[in-house]
Amino acid sequence: MERIWAPWRQSYVSNATPDKCCIFCTGPAAKDDRERLILLRSENSLMMLNRYPYTGGHLLVAPLRHTSEPDDLSDAELLDLMHLLGRGRALLRHVVKPDGFNMGMNLGKAAGAGVEDHLHFHIVPRWNGDSNFMTVVGDVRVIPEGLADAYRRLSAALTEGV
Repeated sequence: MERIWAPWRQSYVSNATPDKCCIFCTGPAAKDDRERLILLRSENSLMMLNRYPYTGGHLLVAPLRHTSEPDDLSDAELLDLMHLLGRGRALLRHVVKPDGFNMGMNLGKAAGAGVEDHLHFHIVPRWNGDSNFMTVVGDVRVIPEGLADAYRRLSAALTEGV
């Protein structure tokens, strides 16, 4: 099996707690949209960059209403969500010029949802020859911490008597 080191993901992995606020629940247009990486808001949805992307330009599109169930959304919310997905794809086509896209959602923890309480779509730009989508497709692991950092953390724990 091939291994890919991604030490930048360690802060995400080690800070993931069930008590965190929902990243999609923002209330009305906020002054901190840039800090939260929110690119666009529509009447019922928002589009933001994924802080931990699979590829450059990886977008998330979510309804403004907090729900984990697609069946909870009204027709107006569903239509708005689909329109924003289209705008996200068009934006990426124009700016990053991918060869294709992966688009979809993971519903529930067992399906791989990182934020399981608020449904959201992923728009992942793809290029011919890229090597993402990790284990499920390419039998590849992403290692979220570099060897030097892992060594320091483990060594410190041993020094403390663990």
